[in-house]
Amino acid sequence: TNNNTKKEGISITITHTSMAAKKRILTACVRLFIERGYNGTTVAEIIKEADVSASSFQNIFRSKDGVLSEFAAFMFAGQFKAARTVADPGDSPAMLYAIETALQLTITELNDNLRDIYVEAYSHEATMEYIYQSTTAGTTSSVRTIPAKSTTAELYRIFGSYLPDYTESDFYELEIGSAGIMRGYMSRGCDMYFTLERKLERFLSMSLGVYNVPEDERRRIIDRILELDMRAIATSVLHELVQMLADHFDFALDDEIESALV
Repeated sequence: TNNNTKKEGISITITHTSMAAKKRILTACVRLFIERGYNGTTVAEIIKEADVSASSFQNIFRSKDGVLSEFAAFMFAGQFKAARTVADPGDSPAMLYAIETALQLTITELNDNLRDIYVEAYSHEATMEYIYQSTTAGTTSSVRTIPAKSTTAELYRIFGSYLPDYTESDFYELEIGSAGIMRGYMSRGCDMYFTLERKLERFLSMSLGVYNVPEDERRRIIDRILELDMRAIATSVLHELVQMLADHFDFALDDEIESALV
């Protein structure tokens, strides 16, 4: 069965053969990105590892950025699902936001190649749009169309009571700024002076402040995050995410991938 889709205004027929090639490309990228990082992996290496032609790669993904978008979508969905298992049933939406973002920052401290992937995901237009707007089902705001289940809509749900006069359009603009803070903190690795705990505290103080969370509540949330063993939690979630990738793309976790995660 053929499925007709449109990509960048061009009609493309998706066949079983091209779907198999897409899976091989994504499988190769999981391995290469984890072992070498996003910037350390070339398209030529992906094509060779996946055993596909250059034309097949270009027809399916256009560029390496296209692979990153799909990879990031899977990682973000799995990461946020895993983060919810850390939260207590009575935790506020703002606390859950803090756990999710603290987990994301901590994962990038575990492995430089993962830092590379996450920083790039927060740098490219296509992946940034996924982060801002996770679905395509639109609801109209006063200024622009915001997807119904987008990150923007989720932030509106979490923080709307702190900013009652703000629309989803306003939250879209705030998310652009808070995502920029996230990227900046991801790209700067921790050291003996700028510890993980200090990074998490700084980030959460600023990001929660952007959404007008009162100072006393911000302090309670930050204290709770600092009480958690975020490195241990992030390590567990990371291995769970990689196992999910292995199951999804049907490849075995070998010693090279396992050692690359250490």
